[in-house]
Amino acid sequence: MNGPWSDWGLIDTWIVITAALAAMACALPGTFLLLRRESLMGDALSHATLPGIVLAFLALHALEDAGWLSASGFAAWRHPALFVGAAITGVLCGVLTEKLQRWGRMEPSAALGVVYTSFFALGLLLVRTSADQAHIDPGCVLYGNLEMVITDTIGRTGIPRAVAVNAAMLAINAVLLIVFYKELQLCTFDRDLARSLGIPADRIHLALIAITGATVVAAFDSVGSILVIAMLVAPPATAILLSDRLQSVLIGAVVVAAVTALGGHLAALAVPAVIEGVFRTTTTSSVSTAGMMAVVSGTLFLAAWCFSPRHGLLRQWYDRAHLRQRILSEDVLGVLYRLEELRPDVTPGADRASLAATLSVAPWRLWRALSRLTKRGWIEPGGQGVMLTDVGRTIARGLVRSHRLWESYLAKHFIVPDQRLHQLAEAAEHFVGPQVQQALAEELEQPLHDPHGSKIPPADHNTR
Repeated sequence: MNGPWSDWGLIDTWIVITAALAAMACALPGTFLLLRRESLMGDALSHATLPGIVLAFLALHALEDAGWLSASGFAAWRHPALFVGAAITGVLCGVLTEKLQRWGRMEPSAALGVVYTSFFALGLLLVRTSADQAHIDPGCVLYGNLEMVITDTIGRTGIPRAVAVNAAMLAINAVLLIVFYKELQLCTFDRDLARSLGIPADRIHLALIAITGATVVAAFDSVGSILVIAMLVAPPATAILLSDRLQSVLIGAVVVAAVTALGGHLAALAVPAVIEGVFRTTTTSSVSTAGMMAVVSGTLFLAAWCFSPRHGLLRQWYDRAHLRQRILSEDVLGVLYRLEELRPDVTPGADRASLAATLSVAPWRLWRALSRLTKRGWIEPGGQGVMLTDVGRTIARGLVRSHRLWESYLAKHFIVPDQRLHQLAEAAEHFVGPQVQQALAEELEQPLHDPHGSKIPPADHNTR
């Protein structure tokens, strides 16, 4: 069997498990950052925690060189120290951002940009100046080291340390989410209400920043400090396009994160073979799984953006097209009704050419509207072309009533030129139902004629 599955081994399984755990752990706090419109905070933390991580690593390395820590002690204290360093740096980033907003009168995004770019620059400086001394690989810092997770295992268990670390972080995030779900939900959607109920919204915000920073550290060895932003934002953004319920969004974000990990590794395995086949070369560089995870996460987001059943581009296009067609169909009814008013003694109806000229619409669109109205039984052939049925006449009467009531309302309460009244009312008549009609009529004291002297049809509760 050829393809990504042909040479699948134990190391590939551990890579996918590590990547999935890291992505799912990032997706949980990332969802709340996205819903709070603070996605940049996730980006900032993935960069701003870098100096805390590097300083913690250098401190451990110095203790090891001084003989205070053994090699096993260094391995045991490494991740706790990195967690503490990242949490301190993350909270410091959040506090400094708020101080800049208050004292410097800066826009929130601008303040955050100043702080996190400064922290990231400091982290990169520390990496470059200390890389040789402390054996820090800048590539691993930025892009992760998923392919080598199998080399660092826990004792004789054979389980990669990165798997245990990311699994623990995912469990911590899940437990905190379950315990503080109501508080997080309220602080996310209505911070002022949370404060009025005595919920410490600011402390919860700082706690969210701290746990996000810790999650970034857990994913640090796996996907790197730069690509972790894709795991913080892309899976929640994809899930939000697919659901409007918070619980469904959280579950969807975790599922998308897991799919991203598997798809990213499969893509990393498949891309070199594809390049070799397309360019007829046998020397293809390896492809990073973490980088392909970012590509897959973006692809999944684009797919959701296009094909989401409620918020996708195709759905929006369909809804807009359907709305335009409904408005055109109702305009046809309105024209036919007004023709009957103007020529009560003439056989009712109008031909397609005159309707197309009156409505300034393409013949194919008019044909679709007439077909729709005929299927619903609102028009029928007759007279000079097509004419209203009894049901269609009732619907048309309601539309014309909405139009003329709205004209009367605009003329009474706004300074609108007479020639503009018809245009404005024509845009609103399709969205004024019986209840709004009744409210307009009562406010206008049941008028019988519109500002142009045309009779306002009587109310008919069966019109819409």
